[in-house]
Parts: sequence; C-alpha cells; structure tokens
Amino acid sequence: QVQLVESGGGLVQAGGSLRLSCAASGSIFSVNVMGWYRQPPGKQRELVATITSGGNTNYADSVKGRFTISRDNAKNTVYLQMNSLKPEDTAVYYCNARISRVLNIDYYWGQGTQVTVSS
Repeated sequence: QVQLVESGGGLVQAGGSLRLSCAASGSIFSVNVMGWYRQPPGKQRELVATITSGGNTNYADSVKGRFTISRDNAKNTVYLQMNSLKPEDTAVYYCNARISRVLNIDYYWGQGTQVTVSS
C-alpha cells in the first residue's frame, strides 16, 4: 500500500501565501517524479509543477515566478510554496508521485486539498 497525504490548504486573501505539503508513505522502493496538479471549479485538472528526484523542476506558465516546488527525498515529501496568490488560483490541489515498488512502478494521487483565494 502507498499513501500520499497532503496538508496546508486553506483560505487566503489575494496577494497572500500558502505552503502545501505532501508525504508519501508505505511500501516504497523509491519516489521518482513528484508534482502538484489542481482542478479549479468546473474545469479539468491541470499541471501546476513537477520536480524530479534530482531536483529538476517544471512549472505551468500561470504560476512561474510565484510558486516554488521543492522536495525532501529523505522524507519522500514534496512542497509547494505559493506566493502572490490570485483568485484564479482557487482550486483543489492534488499531489502526484511516480513511485517504484518491489514489483511495479505506478503513479499515485493524494486526496486533494482545497485552496481558496478571496479577492
């Protein structure tokens, strides 16, 4: 069994900051790419940012310069520091990780955490 547990969502005013965390646990051999996705109300899920185990990052254009993804490989944890938040950042944010186990490699999702930015 593998679990991704997210924390850190909430309600914030425009211009404010939030930090999301996601920890992977269970029978894990290694954690490869980790990332954050979001699903705004009434829209499809979209990529926010990803980070490899070596620290290479990739961001959606809409969050470049405002969000920073990082990870702690020893803790199998990924973070998303969100600054200068805008109302259009309002969404359910999901953690995703490509995890290697003894017999397989697969992608796993967290349960999601709500981020609401008020204007």
